[in-house]
Amino acid sequence: MKVAISQSNYIPWKGYFDLIASVDEFILFDDMQYTRRDWRNRNKIKTPDGLQWLTVPVKTKGKFTQKIYETELEGGTWQKNHWEAFVKNYSRSKHFEYISEFLKPLYKDVTYKMLSDLNKNLIIQICEFLGIKTKISNSSDFSLKNGKSERLVDICLQIGAVEYISAPAAKNYLDLHVFRKSNIEVSWFNYSDYPKYDQLWGDFEHQVSIIDLLFNCGNDAKKKMKFTKYD
Repeated sequence: MKVAISQSNYIPWKGYFDLIASVDEFILFDDMQYTRRDWRNRNKIKTPDGLQWLTVPVKTKGKFTQKIYETELEGGTWQKNHWEAFVKNYSRSKHFEYISEFLKPLYKDVTYKMLSDLNKNLIIQICEFLGIKTKISNSSDFSLKNGKSERLVDICLQIGAVEYISAPAAKNYLDLHVFRKSNIEVSWFNYSDYPKYDQLWGDFEHQVSIIDLLFNCGNDAKKKMKFTKYD
């Protein structure tokens, strides 16, 4: 059994969904500390004027020690504003109307209170559209040991995983000895060599929300990702 563990992102890029598709169970690391100006509550889209951040406003407490699952949304008009940004910048895309059929209700008809719930719901709905059948769970549902690598290994052991798939950035801090002691193999996911696709607005950009891929490619989005090899 393969597992990957990552903090949740707001409408993450295509590589995040490829990582989900590569494993049997994907754990949202939601009991980690919420970090400001990070991918937890924002992502990028393309516009005629370049890349634009879409940020979900959140409430912060005290000295900023709250965990991701404790982070509340600020409310207001962000859902309306984000959807209007999609319309403004992607209404000319080939598959805008088709993708809007499942995406628009998530912005127009659902009220969100917590950041974790927002991110998880959007991730699950996009996975369903793409045909990704990986089980998605929350780390806060587990009782975990202390220590960065120890916590990850503890999750692996509790769900019976024998292989941990990690993003390459974790090479800087992951203690592989802790994994080896528990007979858990560590593999590094490869985010390179993504193909380009017909994309609006200037030079091609890979580092944008998967929303860009969906609006521009529709049902062909999988052909521009890696996870088709896992089908």
